[in-house]
Amino acid sequence: MTTTAPGRPTAGPVAAPDRPPGPAGPGRDRAVGIGIVTAMAARGVGMAAPLVITPICFRYLGDQRYGLWMAVTALTGMAWFADLGLGNGLLTRLSHLGADVRQQAREISSAFATVGALALALLGGLAVVVGLVPWDRLFGVTDPAVAAEAAAVVLLCFAAFAINIPFALVQRVQYAAGQVAQSSAWQSAGSLASMVAVLVAVAAGWPPVTVIACAVFAVPAVNLLNTMVYFGVQRPATRPAPRLVHRTTAAGLLRLGLRFFVLTTISSIALNVDSPLVANVLGLTVAAHYAVVAKLFGVLSVFVGIVGMTVWPVNGAALSNGEVAWVRRHTRRMVLLYGTVVGGAGLALVGWGHRVADLWVGGVDRTIVPVTVLAALACWSFVVAVTSPLMLVQNSVGLLRPQFAGWAAFLLLATGLKVWGVHRFGLVAVPMAACVAYLVTLCPAAVVGYRRALTAAVGVGCRTTAVDEEEPDVRVRG
Repeated sequence: MTTTAPGRPTAGPVAAPDRPPGPAGPGRDRAVGIGIVTAMAARGVGMAAPLVITPICFRYLGDQRYGLWMAVTALTGMAWFADLGLGNGLLTRLSHLGADVRQQAREISSAFATVGALALALLGGLAVVVGLVPWDRLFGVTDPAVAAEAAAVVLLCFAAFAINIPFALVQRVQYAAGQVAQSSAWQSAGSLASMVAVLVAVAAGWPPVTVIACAVFAVPAVNLLNTMVYFGVQRPATRPAPRLVHRTTAAGLLRLGLRFFVLTTISSIALNVDSPLVANVLGLTVAAHYAVVAKLFGVLSVFVGIVGMTVWPVNGAALSNGEVAWVRRHTRRMVLLYGTVVGGAGLALVGWGHRVADLWVGGVDRTIVPVTVLAALACWSFVVAVTSPLMLVQNSVGLLRPQFAGWAAFLLLATGLKVWGVHRFGLVAVPMAACVAYLVTLCPAAVVGYRRALTAAVGVGCRTTAVDEEEPDVRVRG
């Protein structure tokens, strides 16, 4: 492994990261399995929080106000690219550094400095823009009381999002260090803090906007605490500091991060267009009912995400060690695991999704969200899940060009089909159009990119880290 940026190690003991075992395939398999199980247990606790507060907020806020909140939340989901891809870039680069604490500290410091400046710029821009947009007309608000609060809801959601950008970076550091369970536990704590804050606000009869503020600001507060504990107590040797910010390291992070930035920009917009589109065309009431059902299927994406973030850095470390055969074998297992779990759970939700919604929020109108919508959401969840392991291999070495092409084509095709279909066929067209577009665009891109990533790793002898897109490689860049 080569490193190029200058600098000195931080003070304190030099501790190797808690990553899965290196060359030993069986050892890595056990470590991955343990990481997935513990992460699922930790996140299971956190998943209970939104399940509790969703029906409470749905009833307390009313369908229009809740629909507005979910539509604005979808817009913040589209803005996850605002960190310029540095979170994913940092995860990829750290996964190839092994026990090089000196370089880890430089990478982490450079990433924090960059995203911190971005967060401040976003907050400044938000203060200027929020009063200039007619948010009530944009989201189709008809209730005068909700319309008067629209700008405040947008301000709260986007401000919490911007503040959380640098604080959430610690999660990527923990993933790269193999501390998936620990990171998941902190994320669960954020969800639980949000739940408690909402329950207190509702019990106290606070205004609806205050309830939303409690829900959205609890997570950044917990992420800040996680950052302080991790770098102040657990890993002081990798603590970010201004003196460790280096131009060469920052440039290398930005090169890789900007690739993730473009990819995340396209995919986030493509995946979060549904709620604003449904609200604009079919109304906030339909959007609110659809959001509740989509949250049920969102549990499946949480499972895919937990497992994926566990495997991402492990794939990178394995390819760095030349274990291409292990990556192939493990990817096949992941496809089977995702297909079995997500496919089975999706079928269960098709059969009993309305009953679950009845118990959960007191009922979803079946004329608004018929069983055909549930079936389409199940299909969508399945096709995304079984292609995810192929894309994780590409992400682990920074080979993103095939996904660029796939997501760009998906965005254009899926958005066009959704806009046309929702006017012609109603709500069911939204998830069905996504399925059709995904099969046509992203499934081929996933297969092509996966083969390229493995071929590139074999061709260069599996040296370390991010891929140069012009000539696929796995070398350190800056």
